[in-house]
Amino acid sequence: MTTVIVPGVDAEHGSEPVGDDERAAAATWRAFRRNPMGLGAAVLLVLLVLVAVAAPLLAAYPEGFSSDVLAPPSSAHWFGTDNLGRDLFAEVVWGTRVSLTVGFAASFLAIAIGVAVGVLGAYVPRVDTVLRMVVDLSLSLPVLPLMILVAALAGPSLGTIILVISFFSWPEVARVVRSQALSVVNLPYMDAAKVLGGRHGWIVRRHLLPAVAPVITVTVVLTASRAVLSEAGLSFLGLGDPASWSWGRILYESQQSGSMTSAWWTTFFPSLAILLLVVAATLIAIAYNDARNLRGREA
Repeated sequence: MTTVIVPGVDAEHGSEPVGDDERAAAATWRAFRRNPMGLGAAVLLVLLVLVAVAAPLLAAYPEGFSSDVLAPPSSAHWFGTDNLGRDLFAEVVWGTRVSLTVGFAASFLAIAIGVAVGVLGAYVPRVDTVLRMVVDLSLSLPVLPLMILVAALAGPSLGTIILVISFFSWPEVARVVRSQALSVVNLPYMDAAKVLGGRHGWIVRRHLLPAVAPVITVTVVLTASRAVLSEAGLSFLGLGDPASWSWGRILYESQQSGSMTSAWWTTFFPSLAILLLVVAATLIAIAYNDARNLRGREA
């Protein structure tokens, strides 16, 4: 009698052995830690998250006005002040909270939709053609003008920005996930899992999703950074939430007041925050891919 062995399935009891995924994750983490570029970027991203969480402890909410109009950076105002005398350090700190909230919320929605579409298309060939056409059509659209149009029609709000960004971000996620999933669905252990009577939901959850998980991990970070960039762009055009501070709104206020050219600090510090986030996300993605490839070579 020939025994068919399916990765992740105990042939005798049908239970799922533990250890393989943990060992692979540990090997990837060890390789990642040996990359100072990726580790430094991860530390920077964690610091930005901590700033967002601890915003009320770091600075008072910027509101009202004072007589220190357009004061340059000093010991009293580390990042200077804006055209109404508001502390720019407080604006950047509180803007970190809103910008990261928009970035991760829009990324979560885009990843959820993109993964569902990509996995469904790869696993169910009958709907793959239709889904692929929808994805290709979405990717061919001029994203920025459409984002501006939808945001302008829907009205400026935090929820609108999140929905608009996620709606125009998921097709790229779906294409990447589908490409990875297609390389897995026809492997022998997937066929063996079906022969052994595994339910479709269990096969997708236990075998297909773990196979595309590394791609999802990288995509989350990159999509979040792109969402922050999109939010900054929309807010800079006056389509952001006027009731909350974000890095894009700081740039918008600087442009509207005319201080963008006369007071460099009003644009430098929010732009630097955006740059640090995008660079950190990119370096983390590169380092993670290198760590996975290194683990594969060592294996």
